[in-house]
Amino acid sequence: MTDANDARGVWAVVTFCGLAAAAIVRAEDAKPGPLRQSFSDVQAGALPKGWQAGATNSKGEPATWAVAADDKAPSPPNVLSVKKAKAESLKVFNLAWTKETAFKDGTVSVRVRANAGEIDQGGGPVWRVRDANNYYIARYNPLEKNFRLYYVKDGVRKQLADAKDIDIPAGTWFTVKVTHKGDAIACELDGKKLLEATDAALPEAGGVGVWTKADAATSFDDFEAVPE
Repeated sequence: MTDANDARGVWAVVTFCGLAAAAIVRAEDAKPGPLRQSFSDVQAGALPKGWQAGATNSKGEPATWAVAADDKAPSPPNVLSVKKAKAESLKVFNLAWTKETAFKDGTVSVRVRANAGEIDQGGGPVWRVRDANNYYIARYNPLEKNFRLYYVKDGVRKQLADAKDIDIPAGTWFTVKVTHKGDAIACELDGKKLLEATDAALPEAGGVGVWTKADAATSFDDFEAVPE
């Protein structure tokens, strides 16, 4: 009897360990699904479920992020907007992001409209977001008429690529799309690939979201992140 009981015990342990190992393998092999947000099903005045707002290098009053009604949105009736922040410095970056999907490689795109801003305008998507001080960003600025790719690490921003003399007036919707695979990054503005870079500053998967700088008041719509 003792031998039989021991055998059954060993079999139970082996079976359990095998199931646990299989579960671990499945979890490791699982890939995050795409995240698509038109903000149309979100109550005005709120953030989408699972999203949070934050700021880099902020010492004053943070910007206010909220879904708002907009009958001119690409996908009406709502957009996600940041109201004009009382930013005392160009080093203050405002972002709203979510960790609902773990994004490392794949594509991120969003429609953007620069509404106002005296010292800065526009914005774009962020990805591989660890927190409000660590992420990649691609943005267009109507005031400067340039399209740029950066990373922010430990609150310090570094430029990776720059495209100049691009005239998209404030109040006009434009689309930013990013493809990131390994260390290779390519960025499109309204369907034209204008930026490319290779970088390994932030190699791990992170969240995704949107970004503005200083006093820029900006609206976002049709956000999509498709991890590979």
